[in-house]
This record gives sequence, C-alpha cells and structure tokens, in this order.
Amino acid sequence: MENPSNDPVLILASKSPRRRSLLKQAGLSFSVIPSSIDETSVPISSPETYVKALSEAKAENVSIKYPEKWVIGADTIVLKDDAILGKPDSKAQARAMLKQLSGQTHQVLTGYAICCKSINRKYSETVKTHVLFKSLTDKEIEWYIHTKEPFDKAGAYAIQGLGTFLVKSINGSYTNVVGLPVCEVIEFFIKEGVVGFNVSNNINHQKIGNLKIW
Repeated sequence: MENPSNDPVLILASKSPRRRSLLKQAGLSFSVIPSSIDETSVPISSPETYVKALSEAKAENVSIKYPEKWVIGADTIVLKDDAILGKPDSKAQARAMLKQLSGQTHQVLTGYAICCKSINRKYSETVKTHVLFKSLTDKEIEWYIHTKEPFDKAGAYAIQGLGTFLVKSINGSYTNVVGLPVCEVIEFFIKEGVVGFNVSNNINHQKIGNLKIW
C-alpha cells in the first residue's frame, strides 16, 4: 500500500508500537497522532461495549482536529473468567496473572473505531480471539518475568514477543491479540474505496499485488 502524497490520509490514534508495526507490515501509509482522552472518563460496561467505546472516544478525539482524515482508534483487553486483566504493576501481579492463565483459555478483545468527520462516516466493532496457554512451570514464569516483557502488556504477555512460547493455540484473529484486527480494518477501507488493489509486474515479470491508498 503506497501513498502518492507525503501527507497520509490515515491516522493511527494510538502510541502503541505494536499497532504501528501491524499497519506497517500491511503496507499502509499513515501518521501516528495519539489521542489525549482521559480513559477513566469512559464508563465501564460490558467488556465488549467498553473496549468499543474507548476506541470510539480515541478516534473521535483525533478526528475533531483532522476532519479530512480517516482516523483509527483501538483498545485491547484480556479477559479471564469475565475479569479484565490489565498491565501488571509489579512482579507479584505479573506472576499471579501468568499463573491464572497457565493451562487455561482466555479471551482477547479489541475494540476498533474508524471515522472521517468531513463525510460523517463512523464505524466500530469489537473482535474477540480465544487464546489457550500451555501449562507453565514456576521456572518458566520466573524466567519470563525476568525478561521484563510482561510489564507493559495487558494480561502480562506479548504473543508477538518472547511470550509466543506461552501460547499453545488461538481461535480467531492473531493480529487482534497483538492489538489490532488488521483483516477487518483493511476490509473496511476496501469497502469504503479508501484502499484498493494495484497489480503490476516487476523486472522479473512476476505479478505483485499491492494495496494502494487512492
């Protein structure tokens, strides 16, 4: 996906390096402008509704300043037995979360919202992925905590990092667990005509399909 302009039409309203990496891997050109909302101002309801409401608030916050752009907001939570597992504040908290997830299935919910104020277009959805952890030994848990990777991750792990060894299987979107359901996001932009397929031949006469922002 190439942008012919130096000013991308897409904005990611998140400072998450993981979401940024996912969009780059997909070939999208975009700017990063994190939202400045107070997340505590969004009322807590059902987990599915809550993450979607947060993503909507983030997208709206940035879209007000850039009404001509398509803004993407997102929020991700980890659920175990209907309890939200946030980012651990201590080794003890990380240890407790990992023991709770060990050998069990939990859910990762990502709410995402996309809006463009100039044309009054808004869309939001919550995507759920089921994740099964392997049974972890105390030694494995202590080693993983020692890497410090758990401390800025919801649920105390990163499936795209060293924490990949914790995950036995997933049912649903992998990128959703990382932080953004890329398939659904790009599918929306294709339907809206914001991105499309540009097929060309390289010097070896092999066809290459690229997504391109119009």
